[in-house]
Amino acid sequence: MADNKIRVVITNKQKTVKIPTGIRMLVRRCCNAVLQLEKFEGPAEISVTFTDNKGIKELNKQYRNKDIETDVLSFPMGENGVYDTDMETGAKILGDVVISMEKARDQAELFGHSLQREVGYLTAHSVLHLLGYDHMENLEKVRMREKEELIMEQLGLPASSSYIVDDALI
Repeated sequence: MADNKIRVVITNKQKTVKIPTGIRMLVRRCCNAVLQLEKFEGPAEISVTFTDNKGIKELNKQYRNKDIETDVLSFPMGENGVYDTDMETGAKILGDVVISMEKARDQAELFGHSLQREVGYLTAHSVLHLLGYDHMENLEKVRMREKEELIMEQLGLPASSSYIVDDALI
């Protein structure tokens, strides 16, 4: 489907965690899976940046006024389904995803699954945010989690155990 081409630009701005072989392809597959699940029409562009805890803490402070590390940040470029368009390609620019590879590694260990599973999950979570999903209310949180887990299962990365949701970790 040339009409639904998804361009995922991936940048690694950290040296703390070695990026495993195949992780970039996994990120691209996650982005595609979310957009397919949500029946997103037309070409799209997403930027994904790998950073470390220091880098994500700086972004979190600058953009959310929270002086703490987090696992992932989403910077949507659209609102209510309206996005800027790349004039050269016609792609809708969905926004930016920034993943702390340090935090992803630590959370994978904490939850007892692979780094691939954690990075895939964080990518799916963030792309849903780029499409307007949120998890401020309990019902929204449940809807989002169901979609994230469905995508992880589609990609062969099902949860190995149930998550312990502790707001202190989020």
